[in-house]
Amino acid sequence: MLEIKHSILDAGRRMIDRGLVAGTWGNISVCDRIGGPIAITPSGMPYDQLKMDDIVVVDLDGTVISTGRPSSELALHLAIYKARPDVGAIVHTHSLYATACAVAGKSIPPSLEEMVQVVGGPVEIAEYALPGTEALAANAVAALSDRSAVLLSNHGAVACAASIDEALLIAEIVEKAAHIHVIAEQLGGARRLIDEDILLMRNFYVEKYRNIK
Repeated sequence: MLEIKHSILDAGRRMIDRGLVAGTWGNISVCDRIGGPIAITPSGMPYDQLKMDDIVVVDLDGTVISTGRPSSELALHLAIYKARPDVGAIVHTHSLYATACAVAGKSIPPSLEEMVQVVGGPVEIAEYALPGTEALAANAVAALSDRSAVLLSNHGAVACAASIDEALLIAEIVEKAAHIHVIAEQLGGARRLIDEDILLMRNFYVEKYRNIK
């Protein structure tokens, strides 16, 4: 668990450095798929001030088994872990362009090759619900489906993966794809990749590229 907590602290600092969050918004969690507990960032604490003891540990039912108050989006994290046994880490960001798409009600289309490789298709938008609610969690899981990222309407983005490093990478690529999509729309519109190519690129990433990084 100490290693997991350290990885969360490191990811939090990287999120700030890369402009994926501001202030205390957003959250990070890692699930120990072998032992069961989930480590998650606390509620309302700046990432650059977090210490190991600030990271909160909960079980899969959300019961706190350490000290502290977990992120207000704990229900979101729990719902994804329960629905997706392949997920071991979740990064929730409020990055500029991905959030702009979420506010505009625009999903991020599968136009950028690296995005479809890591996400598996478009980044869809979950139906709106108030932050921190079970409704938001359920809507996010439904829109996420079997992909690796989802937009939360009027809120931000969520990226998930087997590891925290990969989840953070996905969050960065989603933000890049959102930025490119906004620019492409100003140039006449983004051209969508065809489903067959999306599947081929996704399979290549999962079966070969991811394993050699």
